[in-house]
Amino acid sequence: MTLEILISDTLAPLRHGFFTRRGGASSGVFSGLNCGAGSSDQSDVVSINRARVAHALDVLPAALVSANQVHSADVVTVTEPGEVPGRPADALVTATPGVALSVLTADCMPVLLADHEAGVVGAVHAGWRGALAGVLEATLDAMEELGASREGIAAVIGPCISQRAYDVGPEFLDAFLVEDPDYHWFFANGQGDRYLFDLPGFGLKRLRAAGVGHAEWTRHCTWSQPDLFYSYRRAVQKGEADYGRLISAIRL
Repeated sequence: MTLEILISDTLAPLRHGFFTRRGGASSGVFSGLNCGAGSSDQSDVVSINRARVAHALDVLPAALVSANQVHSADVVTVTEPGEVPGRPADALVTATPGVALSVLTADCMPVLLADHEAGVVGAVHAGWRGALAGVLEATLDAMEELGASREGIAAVIGPCISQRAYDVGPEFLDAFLVEDPDYHWFFANGQGDRYLFDLPGFGLKRLRAAGVGHAEWTRHCTWSQPDLFYSYRRAVQKGEADYGRLISAIRL
């Protein structure tokens, strides 16, 4: 099956993609393009999937760089193809041609960024913890250190869980209100004492407040489209033992 890749006109003509689960070699609950080496999928099959992604980006598999994601605000600058980040991080930036930066998600936000004029790109894994901790702003700082400008950066949030599917408890809301009482705007009333959290809306707010030139969301919900996307929350609700990881990547 051919890979199905979501492309953004905003990031074009840079080679990039929010890869769906279609076109991969995995089977079972991982059926499709599972690129998560941390999953219980067969490692050789995951390698095959990642090689297909690298081919689509026109780089060697070793040039498809990923980080050890830990829901932090840490960013690593990659300077050469094949470089492996030496510490856990949730964002990667580079100004080096031939390096493909990638992040893995399964409900969290994958964010691809580019300053076309400066020749600087970034890739971010942003769940609620990372976004609240400032991973998006830290990535912009790291891109500026490589010569990018805030107003010259375009940021695109890829497929992630939408507000209608993101049911959370009152303690979740409290964690946001402690940071800023105005964050209540990103919560809608759910059933009983539950709330519905707008993760992509929160990401857009943080990006725009940080001064990026352009920010958008592809408006794809991972939870509601099982034929296209993996979803951690959907897998838990279905009682599945594990779940696949989507990959999003960008290169100069």
